[in-house]
Amino acid sequence: MLLSETEKEKVIAAIKQAELNTSGEVKVHIEERCPEADPFERAKQVFQYLSLDTTAQRNAVLFYLAHGDRKFAVLGDVGIDKVVPPNFWESTRDTLRMYFAQGDFSGGLQMGIKEAGFQLKRYFPYQSNDINEISDDISTAPIP
Repeated sequence: MLLSETEKEKVIAAIKQAELNTSGEVKVHIEERCPEADPFERAKQVFQYLSLDTTAQRNAVLFYLAHGDRKFAVLGDVGIDKVVPPNFWESTRDTLRMYFAQGDFSGGLQMGIKEAGFQLKRYFPYQSNDINEISDDISTAPIP
């Protein structure tokens, strides 16, 4: 198993913490192998399969990791892409890359999620009537 139970709990806590400050939704999907040459293409498939494109503001973000292939991607929905600068996810990807290169997947996910939440807060601040539209658990189920 890539993440211990304690590490999973820390990643889920990071998701919950990030979502306290933004109406954006954060999801993590982990699988061993990426069936696509480009992890961004796989992230699009996972995004659709997990119905992350159904949030009211279309402001979900997926952290996709194929640890066995050492591939990952960060994908935001169209609502995010409409309002953020073109390089919005670059610093988040750089953070992930730095941690992942050291084999610290849990730390990388936690820091990447924290950074994403901080950045999303500017464009999608938390609203008092905000509901959690996407579960905070880590997705590891096989996806066709």
